[in-house]
Amino acid sequence: MTAPLISTPVTLLAGPTASGKSRLALELAERTGAVIINADSQQLYADLRVLSARPSVEEEARAEHRLYGVADAADAWSVGRWSRAAAPVLEELAAAGRPALIVGGTGLYFTALTKGLADIPDVPLEVREAAGALYDTGGEAAFRARLGGVDAAAEARIEAGDRQRLTRAWAVAAHTGRALSDWTAETTPLLAPGSWTGWVIEPDRAALYASCDLRVARMVEAGALEEVRALTARGLDPNLPAMKAVGVREFAAHLAGETTLAAAVEATRQATRNYAKRQLTWFRNQTADWRRTG
Repeated sequence: MTAPLISTPVTLLAGPTASGKSRLALELAERTGAVIINADSQQLYADLRVLSARPSVEEEARAEHRLYGVADAADAWSVGRWSRAAAPVLEELAAAGRPALIVGGTGLYFTALTKGLADIPDVPLEVREAAGALYDTGGEAAFRARLGGVDAAAEARIEAGDRQRLTRAWAVAAHTGRALSDWTAETTPLLAPGSWTGWVIEPDRAALYASCDLRVARMVEAGALEEVRALTARGLDPNLPAMKAVGVREFAAHLAGETTLAAAVEATRQATRNYAKRQLTWFRNQTADWRRTG
């Protein structure tokens, strides 16, 4: 993201789902007066309070929280859009001399903060839909051949079967007339070097998986089925980020009579554990020099 570097005391607190990030962040904020800023792509959505384990109303009242529940499920937020929303918050806190505590599990948000993100223009919905239709009609091989003609670097970099990233690369090139790879080569970190401290919560894997299972049980008790029922009733595009949240597909299958509640719960537990594992791997690879806590 091309913008002036923001220099303010910032603590970055990252980690996998169900690792206790929100609880620790709240404890730190109450001790230090820091403002908690969300860096979790699912907790952005107002429709996903239960499934994303967003802080409760009571927890949000104990310390100032920003960028929680600010998006509608029909609105696809990207890492670029999150960065553009976070920047003025950080600027405001810097001007007031207030500390910021950025907490979440979406790795690319932390990359944007510390390493930079290209300021790619938002791609209109009709262009994104056209890219998806082109992919679905011709298949991946043909789509890759087309993409290679406008962004060979992206075509070579994106793994097989990754429809979302392939169509994203095509849509950016179609809309801007410039390859996504060229956009991403121009990066500026949002936070100034030396202005932040990074921590990763890295629990024992067995304990983390047990926490994941417990979280799913609590979600059901807290109204996860009602949340999914309301979400699916809107008839939204299944490719929207909110519709891909862990638990939406699994509980929707139960609500449609395709599976039992017990099977849906177990499928959600497995999906949650898989997601936590991917997050652990990402943070170990991408934030190796950050401090660790269990």
